Amino acid sequence: MQAQVFRVPMSNPSDVSGVAKLIDEGVIRAEEVVCVLGKTEGNGCVNDFTRGYTTLAFKVYFAEKLGVSRQEVGERIAFIMSGGTEGVMTPHCTIFTVQKTDNKQKTAAEGKRLAVQQIFTREFLPEEIGRMPQVTETADAVRRAMREAGIEQASDVHFVQVKCPLLTAGRIHDAVERGHTVATEDTYESMGYSRGASALGIALALGEVEMASLSDEVITADYSLYSSVASTSAGIELMNNEIIVMGNSRAWGGDLVIGHAEMKDAIDAAAVRQALRDVGCCENDLPSADELGRVVNVFAKAEASPDGEVRKRRHTMLDDSDINSTRHARAVVNAVIASIVGDPMVYVSGGSEHQGPAGGGPVAVIARTAQ
Repeated sequence: MQAQVFRVPMSNPSDVSGVAKLIDEGVIRAEEVVCVLGKTEGNGCVNDFTRGYTTLAFKVYFAEKLGVSRQEVGERIAFIMSGGTEGVMTPHCTIFTVQKTDNKQKTAAEGKRLAVQQIFTREFLPEEIGRMPQVTETADAVRRAMREAGIEQASDVHFVQVKCPLLTAGRIHDAVERGHTVATEDTYESMGYSRGASALGIALALGEVEMASLSDEVITADYSLYSSVASTSAGIELMNNEIIVMGNSRAWGGDLVIGHAEMKDAIDAAAVRQALRDVGCCENDLPSADELGRVVNVFAKAEASPDGEVRKRRHTMLDDSDINSTRHARAVVNAVIASIVGDPMVYVSGGSEHQGPAGGGPVAVIARTAQ
C-alpha cells in the first residue's frame, strides 16, 4: 500500500476545482481517494453550515466522477470538515489517497512510511453523544483501523482525526421525548462533550488512558486525561464519527512519513519545530528552504487555556462575548505555525478537550523523506 497526500486551496466552501484539476490531469485517481479533510471559512460553531455545504459539494462531484450514489460515496470516502479559518488561515482541503502497490522491492532500510485508514462508527443516539458509548465505539474503531492499516504499535500512530456529531435543539427534544437525558442541553457545549468523548476514545485505543479511569463524569472535567495525537471536530452534518488514523508502517511504501509533538500552549513554537524534526525537516533552529519544500501539510489543535493564562500572562479569549474563544485560539496557533513554515495554509482546528494538555494540543507534520 502507498499513501499520497495533496493540499489544495479553496476559493469558497463549494470549490472542488482544485481537486477536479488533479484528477483530470491524472495526478489523482478518484477511485483511490479515501479522505477529504477540509478547513472551511464558517464560524466553526453549531450553525456553521459551510461544513455540510463543502461535504455536499464534494459528494456531488465524486458521485458523478465515480458513477455511484452520494450515499455510496459517503460510505467509501471520509469527508471531515472543520469550520473556522480566522486570522490568516487559508481555506483549503487535504486529499488522502491510497494505492495498492507491490512493495516486495521495499527494503527494511527504507523504514516505515505513512499509513492512513479511514473508518466509521455507527450512528449515535443523542443521549450517547459526549458519553461513554461514544468513547468505547471510537476506541473500537481506532483499533480496527490500526489493524487494517498494518500499524503494529500505538507509538507509530501520530495523528487521529475525527469528525463527530453535536446536539441540536431537535436532537435534545428527541431524547427527552423517549425518556432520556443528554450530556448537556447547551448546544454549543455539546460540541466540547462530543470532541472530548471522541478524544478519550482515541486515548483508550492507544493505551494513553485506562478504562478504569473513564466515566461520563470525567468528560470535559478531568483534563489530566488526554491523547497526545487526537484531533476531533464536531459538526451538525452527521450523527456518527468519521475517523482517519495516520501513522507509519513498514507495510506501506512511498516517500511520505508523519511525526508529531505536543504543544504545551498556544504559542509553543518549540513543539512545532520538534514535530518538523520528527520527520527530518528541521535540523537546525529553523527549517531550511529545502526542508520546508518537503512539508506536505501541518495539522494542529488549538484551545484557549482554561485557566485564563498563557505563560502566567492573562488572556481575555474566554471573556469575549462577541467572538468565541475557539476562534481566537485557531488564529493564534495558525499564526505561530505559519511563522515557522512560511505558509498560512495549514490545518488548525479549535476546541482541544482531552486533545493534548489543557491549553495546548497535538501538532503533526506530513512530509516527504529526504532523497
